[in-house]
Amino acid sequence: MNKPHPRQAAIDALAFQLEAGVDVALNEEAIDRFTETPAEETRPETPAAPIPDRGQHAPAANNPSPRSSARAGSPGRDDGRKAASTMSLPAADEAATAAREAAKKAATLEELRAALEHFEGCALKFTAKQLVFADGNPKAKVMFVGEAPGADEDREGLPFVGRAGKLLDRMLAAIGLDRSNVYIANIVPWRPPGNRTPTPQESQTCLPFIRRQIELVDPDILVCLGGPSTQTLLGVREGITKVRGRWFDYDTGTRMIKALATLHPAYLLRSPAAKRLAWRDFLALNAISLR
Repeated sequence: MNKPHPRQAAIDALAFQLEAGVDVALNEEAIDRFTETPAEETRPETPAAPIPDRGQHAPAANNPSPRSSARAGSPGRDDGRKAASTMSLPAADEAATAAREAAKKAATLEELRAALEHFEGCALKFTAKQLVFADGNPKAKVMFVGEAPGADEDREGLPFVGRAGKLLDRMLAAIGLDRSNVYIANIVPWRPPGNRTPTPQESQTCLPFIRRQIELVDPDILVCLGGPSTQTLLGVREGITKVRGRWFDYDTGTRMIKALATLHPAYLLRSPAAKRLAWRDFLALNAISLR
């Protein structure tokens, strides 16, 4: 097997790290952890402290050595920042209550976006580059909702602009639609680190905002892209491969509309054979949206 050129290997490694969510270099030069000598082996031997006599005072307990402090779990600079941001976050029930109140007060999509910009009840806000609110036509008859932004979306501030987004654009074009006549958003508007799936708590915290967003757009048809979106918005427990293609009733808050569960474009990139199933769903969407 031919080995890749060193330059290409480095480019591939950087691409992998970016996809995994690495976007900050901690040192000017990389550290080879495989050749690094364990710290315990390189540390010089320290003579044991003499055992004090009964008449002597033991060392002050409030002045521990740096090594003992580290062993006891003293936070470093990075850990301190994480601890500070975590301490500033409200409890889960308080965050959910604050989200409901903020979403309810938003009378327009612009106000809802501003409410999300000021909302600090979701930790993802502090790790993402920016808010990814929506794209498309807010007066569209069809609204698509995914799960969360990825790296490309986090950079550009728009949903579905990466590889999965380009596939979604092609799927829309196949049934005569584009971003000028659909509206696109996500359950969670901030990118989870490493493009991981949002946790149930993160989805539930952000749920009042996406519900209000759907209510303000007031589409005729809601399309849930993928399992997390389907389960969060439609309340189903089954996996997406079992419920895809099924129609549900969704209460926007002002009326009942039709909701379709289908496969997420990112899943289709990993499982190309499933594209035929998504094509059936989009044909059904096209049939009902033309009525």
